[in-house]
Amino acid sequence: MNAKDAYQAVLAEMRKHIAGQDEAMELMFISLVANGHALLEGVPGVAKTTMAKTLANAVQAEFKRVQGTPDLQPNDIIGYTYRDSDNSVKLKKGPVFTNILLVDELNRTQPKTMSALLETLEERQVSIAGQDLKLPNPFMAFATQNPLNIEGTVPLPKVLADRFMVKIDVGYPSMEQEAEMLRIKESEIALDVKKVIDTNAIMQMQNDAKSIMMPDDVVQYITKIVDATRNDIHVVMGASPRADIAFMQCGKAKSLIEGRKEVTISDIKFLAKPVLSHRIAVRATGGIGVKGIIDGIVATLQ
Repeated sequence: MNAKDAYQAVLAEMRKHIAGQDEAMELMFISLVANGHALLEGVPGVAKTTMAKTLANAVQAEFKRVQGTPDLQPNDIIGYTYRDSDNSVKLKKGPVFTNILLVDELNRTQPKTMSALLETLEERQVSIAGQDLKLPNPFMAFATQNPLNIEGTVPLPKVLADRFMVKIDVGYPSMEQEAEMLRIKESEIALDVKKVIDTNAIMQMQNDAKSIMMPDDVVQYITKIVDATRNDIHVVMGASPRADIAFMQCGKAKSLIEGRKEVTISDIKFLAKPVLSHRIAVRATGGIGVKGIIDGIVATLQ
């Protein structure tokens, strides 16, 4: 099965269990093929957790979930050593040792736990008691984040948010989609997710994406759009070079699952908000939001 057919099969399976959210599901699959991590932002109850778990089941990936709380410690995620009854030292691996990790409500955790987790995601290994332990392959993390006006949340520092390849906004469903959701729950289809492909297919797609071409005009457009975030009068901190890399990797993944051999400028425009929105800081007195700034940059760039 080629990458396009594999993606369509996974998307069709996810649609059986989730009403609406097609763009969010597409971006989640793009992140998986691009071998990056994704931040899912939305109010509680809009299927962020369900989408991550359904995707993991559809691709036969091991899935583990961690609930973010103010008392969550780094060892609760990466693991720890302990002495057994026979006085021998044993290693207890944390939930990060999996194919797809979901950290629910990351912005309810304390900063040191955020830092420990994101460092682990960047290095894709864990250091416990002097041992460097590699994470499974493939490995990616989804972290959910509530909007910052929800009680008990803290801002995710930009230097840490930058480690996520994309931020995916998960909004409320339409009335029609909400009615469809009720029918899905009524029929209990969600209890049985069909396994469409496996993790070997994902790793093959990750490798195939590397061969997708990046025309010169696309490379120039990426550098222009990232540079524009650093020169906008409403921006305090623009996007880092990680944004360029995220555009490239996600653009290649998107092209691959659409059956194309090269990235287009339209791909980059589609990815602009997911790649940039969590990487730039806006002046409090600017009177314009992050999404408005990105829309303005895309509209003015040629």
